[in-house]
Amino acid sequence: MARRRDGALSFERFRTDPTVAVLRWPDDVLEQFLFDHGDNTAFVDDYNTIDLHTITWRLETIQAADFPSMPTGVSDAGCIENYAKNPVHWVAVRPPQVALHWETHGTWLRPPLLIERRLLDPDAGGLQVLEGRTRVGVLRERLREHLHVAPDHRAWVARQ
Repeated sequence: MARRRDGALSFERFRTDPTVAVLRWPDDVLEQFLFDHGDNTAFVDDYNTIDLHTITWRLETIQAADFPSMPTGVSDAGCIENYAKNPVHWVAVRPPQVALHWETHGTWLRPPLLIERRLLDPDAGGLQVLEGRTRVGVLRERLREHLHVAPDHRAWVARQ
């Protein structure tokens, strides 16, 4: 990860590294999870108990109504709610096609990453936001404000 930080490791080289390639994860998941957050201490602390080799990622359709109660990792508790306080800002600081996609389709442009909570706690149920906290915050506020929101949203979901 130090090589990625100093610009010496591109995503293309990262994804073909034998240690990473053996996971057989979709590129979008590899980039959002391991490449973007593999050296984030708080993120690692939240998810270091997961055996990466035993989970499977699938692009699934999740109902909008499921997102308002979905938590995120312990280290980021409350961050989805903070993003929801100013969704206009969080969309505006993204490329213009992100705002256009929200307005046209009522959903995000790039699917977030969700994980079965029982992978972290065998007694927990439901899904947890692993990456895409800003996207989920925007969705929550758009729902609350009765703005255009699609009934269903695509998300990468990790299951065992």
